[in-house]
Amino acid sequence: MARQVAARTRQLSLIAVFTALIAVATSLFTVNVPATKGYFNVGEAAIYACALLCGGFVGGLSAGIGSMIADLALGYTLFAPATLVIKGFEGAVVGYLGGRRACPSRRLSMVMVGATAAALATIILAAGAGYYTGSMEFSLTLPQNQAGFRFDVPLAFWVGLAILAALSAMYVPLKRDPSLSWEIAAVLAGGAVMVTGYFLYEQLILGVAALVEVPINVGQVMIGAVLALPVVRAIRIPKPQGYRG
Repeated sequence: MARQVAARTRQLSLIAVFTALIAVATSLFTVNVPATKGYFNVGEAAIYACALLCGGFVGGLSAGIGSMIADLALGYTLFAPATLVIKGFEGAVVGYLGGRRACPSRRLSMVMVGATAAALATIILAAGAGYYTGSMEFSLTLPQNQAGFRFDVPLAFWVGLAILAALSAMYVPLKRDPSLSWEIAAVLAGGAVMVTGYFLYEQLILGVAALVEVPINVGQVMIGAVLALPVVRAIRIPKPQGYRG
């Protein structure tokens, strides 16, 4: 009984901590794209890290509530209800699948890694070349002000990033840690939930503009995966006996 109480208390503490972390990560750093009126944020990285480290229950609640708080703080009140549900499901899916910790066979792992590398390179190159090449606006939101900067992103940057991402996606799972391919699949599955959920929600409200936002959301998934997975591999939260995430 005492162990169950301790585990539940720790679980609630993790939800509180990661909810705050996700809210801050989502609202603190944004990269605006004038052509689409969309923006990048690094909230996905915090969501994936939370879900893979703490499981589907903690990941789902923290992702939904934390992301909704960020929407409200940034003034995107129209999206807040959808964010609660969509990001919640995203975190739950990543946490649930990642928690299975499956280590596929060598052949299956090679297929998964090859498909992931090809998809990753294609998405990065297509989204980067199509929507994020040229003039970009960066903004850093602080408690009392907002600093903005402009910079140019050349096409060569996205070509190099796509090649580097593909090589990394193939080398690390096959040579360093085969189980990483499963965690990548979990993140991509959760990302697909987020991209699809926002597309359907925006289609009902914004019409054809919803299609324009798809590459932006896909980009957030990729950036989130690149940032979160190394952190998750380096930090593993030991779960006490009786803990259910």
